[in-house]
Amino acid sequence: MSIGEILFGRPLRSQDQKQERIGPLPGIPVLGLDALASAAYGPEAALAILMPLGVLASSYIIPISLLIIVLLIIVSISYRQTIPAYPQGGGSFTVAKENLGPLPGLLAASALSIDYILNVAVAISAGVGALVSAVPPLLPYTLALCLVILVILTIANLRGIHSAGLAFMFPTYLFLICLSASIAIGLVKICLSPHGHPVPLVKPAVPDFTGIATAWLLVRAFASGCTALTGVEAVSNAVPIFEKPTVVLAKRTLSIIMTLLALLLAGIAILAHAYGIGAMDQGQPGYQSVLSQMIGAVSGRGVFYYVSMVAILMVLALSANTSYADFPRVCRVLAVNEYLPPGFAHRGRRLVYSHGIVILAVLSGALLVGFGGRTDRLIPLFAIGAFLAFTLSQLGMVFHWLRSREGHAMRRLVLNGLGACATGATLLVIAVSKFTEGAWLTIVVIPPFVFLFLWIRRRQRRMEKEAAADGPLDMTHLEKPIVMIPIRRLNRVARNAIRLALTLSDEIYAVQILTEDLHVRNISHRWAEFVGKPCEMVGRCTPELVVLKSSYREFFDPFLGYVSTVSSRNPERTVLVIVPELVLRRWYHSIIPHRATLIKELLLLKGGPCVAVMNAPLYVGEACFKGDERNT
Repeated sequence: MSIGEILFGRPLRSQDQKQERIGPLPGIPVLGLDALASAAYGPEAALAILMPLGVLASSYIIPISLLIIVLLIIVSISYRQTIPAYPQGGGSFTVAKENLGPLPGLLAASALSIDYILNVAVAISAGVGALVSAVPPLLPYTLALCLVILVILTIANLRGIHSAGLAFMFPTYLFLICLSASIAIGLVKICLSPHGHPVPLVKPAVPDFTGIATAWLLVRAFASGCTALTGVEAVSNAVPIFEKPTVVLAKRTLSIIMTLLALLLAGIAILAHAYGIGAMDQGQPGYQSVLSQMIGAVSGRGVFYYVSMVAILMVLALSANTSYADFPRVCRVLAVNEYLPPGFAHRGRRLVYSHGIVILAVLSGALLVGFGGRTDRLIPLFAIGAFLAFTLSQLGMVFHWLRSREGHAMRRLVLNGLGACATGATLLVIAVSKFTEGAWLTIVVIPPFVFLFLWIRRRQRRMEKEAAADGPLDMTHLEKPIVMIPIRRLNRVARNAIRLALTLSDEIYAVQILTEDLHVRNISHRWAEFVGKPCEMVGRCTPELVVLKSSYREFFDPFLGYVSTVSSRNPERTVLVIVPELVLRRWYHSIIPHRATLIKELLLLKGGPCVAVMNAPLYVGEACFKGDERNT
């Protein structure tokens, strides 16, 4: 078994696609992790803005969470209308493009792509934040831990959707059980407490501030807390991955995810208020996340606490899996519409869109490195893209129902219109309140993504136009090519290339560039004996040896210059350059670029339209003929 099969599993056939489809039970880990895990960092993001209020911060978390839950219900109901309308996957790009036009569609795709990239970085950094809360000595290794988790997630998703769902099912449901149990215990203690404020088993470490709760501060806290809504659109983007009945199971999965999230947000808000829990500075020693403080206050620092923190860590880190499930599908739709290269639409060895997964990992890793793996630094960039995509998708559905003749179209139009208004208003609030904290970066990055997609489409259209042909095959100028072979020594590699050239043409030039390379000597005096005589014996034309001295000890320019000269003298003939190459089969042998690879790249870039390139590989230990193996 190869390393590839160990890491990524055996390749799957196209007809195995049905086996990769999922139901609601694995659908919650695959598509709901982002939304469910946001319960861990959404309330904390809101409380982080309220830190200047000190102990008073927890007094405002309930009304802020209530507004977020209402918005969550509106958005989820709106997306329930999108699923049956676009059973092939009603991503924001598809809905906006078909109903609002290509440019709004690209705007939605750009916003959603950026949001997915940020989600991976935020989710992993939040998971590591939970880990260092439980094990403070690990704080200096925050970034390294983030990158390790990123690699594990990438490998897991390259193994396929079904495998990822099974792998993430246990930590997801353990997270739900632990967090639900903590909330239930806390609610019971609140009910049994005379004043509704039970004594915490572990006292929360709230900063000693006494600020004033201004309207602007509360608006900013609401904007930060809205990060809890990211991931709501995931199910509507990935409807085709469900088993039949596809639409019914997708709607059911969305309802379950949204209900669980609403209950978690409400429970965390109530307990934070009752126990006086606030956010702490993540960069300071002794940092404790909001959930760490909440579970410690409710149940102490026993076995249950550490099991819960492990579950939170796993789910926060694995919640990036929603992006891994949806981002490649967004890339696929863009590729189908020619806004990305065709490779993004091709399924890999495990029937997943591998190009999208790899690009997502690379871009998210760059964000983690750039921001040091800190959640508080990444959160301000978050949610802009999600809410812009929400708004465009819901607005697109409004126009969809306006043109629809289905029954209840007007009722559905009102629901999607309400969703568009709610998410649009929230988008403005987030953009204004978070602009100076880093949201401007997301707003600035979205237009370049749109221009990139447009540029790729124009480029692909131009390439297709250049490559287009019609009518009978052109049979003019079919002379045999002029063959050139760059050689250093008359060794087995060069001889292999010469033998290949002799089967293709009668006009062959072996070009030796004399530089200061070690063991390279002029082979003119031996050419007739080792090449000329054998060719004459079998009635072949002897290849001509051209020896060029390099004035500046450089190989590439003299050779390319000679190729260009011969090509210009024979404008109606093809100059075929056969590149001798010694092939080493081990993957690590290709880490250092070889001269043959550089020659081929330069010939393709600078050779011109009449220059063709061909490989003449000689595999180490595997000769294709029994010839003279001496180094000459």
